[in-house]
Amino acid sequence: MSEKLWGGRFSTGTDSLVEEFSASIAVDRRLYAQDILGSMAHARMLGRVGVLTPEEVATIVSGLGEVRSEIEAGRMVFRPALEDIHMHIESRLTELVGEVGKKLHTARSRNDQVATDLRLYAREALDDLRGAVGRLQEVFIDLAEREADTVMPGFTHMQVAQPVSFGHHCLAYVEMLHRDSQRLADARTRVNVLPLGAAALAGTTFPIDRWDVARQLGFAAIAENSLDAVSDRDFVMEILADLAILAVHLSRLAEELILWMSPPFAFIDLPDSFCTGSSIMPQKKNPDVAELVRGKSGRVIGDLVALLVLMKGQPLAYNRDNQEDKEGFFDALDSVRASVEILARMLPGLTVRREAMRVQAEKGFATATDLADYLVRKGLPFRDAHAVVGRAVRLAQERAMALEAMPLTELQALSPLIGEDVYAVLTLEGSLNARRHPGGTAPETVRAAATRARDRLHREQA
Repeated sequence: MSEKLWGGRFSTGTDSLVEEFSASIAVDRRLYAQDILGSMAHARMLGRVGVLTPEEVATIVSGLGEVRSEIEAGRMVFRPALEDIHMHIESRLTELVGEVGKKLHTARSRNDQVATDLRLYAREALDDLRGAVGRLQEVFIDLAEREADTVMPGFTHMQVAQPVSFGHHCLAYVEMLHRDSQRLADARTRVNVLPLGAAALAGTTFPIDRWDVARQLGFAAIAENSLDAVSDRDFVMEILADLAILAVHLSRLAEELILWMSPPFAFIDLPDSFCTGSSIMPQKKNPDVAELVRGKSGRVIGDLVALLVLMKGQPLAYNRDNQEDKEGFFDALDSVRASVEILARMLPGLTVRREAMRVQAEKGFATATDLADYLVRKGLPFRDAHAVVGRAVRLAQERAMALEAMPLTELQALSPLIGEDVYAVLTLEGSLNARRHPGGTAPETVRAAATRARDRLHREQA
């Protein structure tokens, strides 16, 4: 029992299978920097309130720095018997500085310690991910400016609906990612609360100064209830929910890239360095990166569901079940961060096949709504205009021609309100340019929207 820092109560050692089953060091070792940072702050606070002497604080802080150096240099030996990163660090600290190392755990528990570590880690991860999301937004803004005049078919129900600017389509993802970034920033405010000081569940009898620790670690508030402080994983669930929404957005993008690259669409080509070939079909160029982004979204959604199920049956306060919160959390963060980064690196090399987009936009009578709007402006009620255009589309289908190719006499037979000026609204460019209102798809509107999006992003990053 010599390795167990909690072993005084027990007369026999832990079964080796139990040690293997219950150890979390393989997962929580990535919290080492946060654990050491929190321990240093805790030691300094204990010194300020007189629980530790200045000499003891200096020894502990110096020893913790040495432990951190050993871990970062790969010299730390991790053993399942020590269970988690907290006990590894404390055990190694005691080996380095002697008996004074055992005083570090005064007035705290692994329960509030791990909650603090996880919040510190989450805070850093959120800041990093928001930066990556911002870089992906920049890529889409650049594409939007470059492709503002590129016409593509807009779809509803996966049927050609109306022509849109490809730049306008890119800006839709800028808006999605903007909301994702806002959600992550909002979650950060609830992450930024210090649980340390709650100890196991009921607080401590020592005269601690929790606000001192909060200031050292940059927390904006301290947890008000000790029971909640050690058992709360709302912040992890909230982040996972935000990550799942972000992953869904990335998956929708990936699905479009996959469709657009397929020969029936042929709208785009992805860089060779982000695609793979087939082991049997030499002609293949597969959009594997996009497919993996789409696939990883399922893992992230699963990580959210797993934590919700993990937490739903737990009474207050801390339960060992909570050890299982980290693996899914880290997996979701890693999956989303990698997906955002690889898309930001891939999309600048996107080749847009403008003519193929245009050809498809000319199919499916994409300017039919423009013809209805034309008739409305001539004084016809919209429902009547809708019926006229429906008959025009049916006639064009029978003749196997586009609306803009129909002779004027045949259009006028459907409605005497139609004049020679109708052909101006039936062109793809005419359809785009007519939508100049904010949020519309006219090229000049798209460029203005891209400028606003870039300015907004830069303000948020400042």
